[in-house]
Amino acid sequence: MMKTSTSTQDYLKRIYELTECGEPASTNDLARELNIKPASVTGMIQKLAAEKPALVEYQKHQGVTLTTSGKRAALEVIRHHRLLEAWLVQTLGYSWDEVHEEAERLEHAISEDFERRIAAALGHPTRDPHGELIPTEDLKMPADDSTPLSALRPNQSATIQRVISQDPDLLRHLESLGLIPGIQIEVTEYSSFDNNLTVKVGKKQNVLGLNITTKIFVEIL
Repeated sequence: MMKTSTSTQDYLKRIYELTECGEPASTNDLARELNIKPASVTGMIQKLAAEKPALVEYQKHQGVTLTTSGKRAALEVIRHHRLLEAWLVQTLGYSWDEVHEEAERLEHAISEDFERRIAAALGHPTRDPHGELIPTEDLKMPADDSTPLSALRPNQSATIQRVISQDPDLLRHLESLGLIPGIQIEVTEYSSFDNNLTVKVGKKQNVLGLNITTKIFVEIL
């Protein structure tokens, strides 16, 4: 892993997450995600762009993207985080709504040997407890072809692949509804007025709004 500070790792991870869609990340987006003033974000981005090798590419008013070196450093932190979440759930009995903050603290501290031992002990998992893909040991992010639940319509069935939220309250709510990775669901109704979906899980049906259906990604059957 590149010798980067905790602060740098946090920036690179957030930039990676914000640019997964293929668009640059704005300083305002980063400031919101990191809870830091935009002026401070700009200063840090300029510092990352001046590193040798550069970790980001930045042009004023055009946003920031990761260089190859920056992307590898980001994927290393993400791999640590997601392996730690899996380890906390599978080994220490944490629930999926408890692990994010613990993994945030630990991801900067573990060694590469510790990372390898966790991966081996867990059987080299490919997904974390939320279904998010874990970067490979050679720092490649596996391809993801999942679809947001919000795109499904009546009579379509799917298997939940991942949930993109760290909100403990939302995760507990989803678990209470049975909406967790690996579960098969069926869309029975759609409202064009408010985009709500009625989703069947087993024998139960729940009406879900966009605040939930945009955070659940599925594999259509």
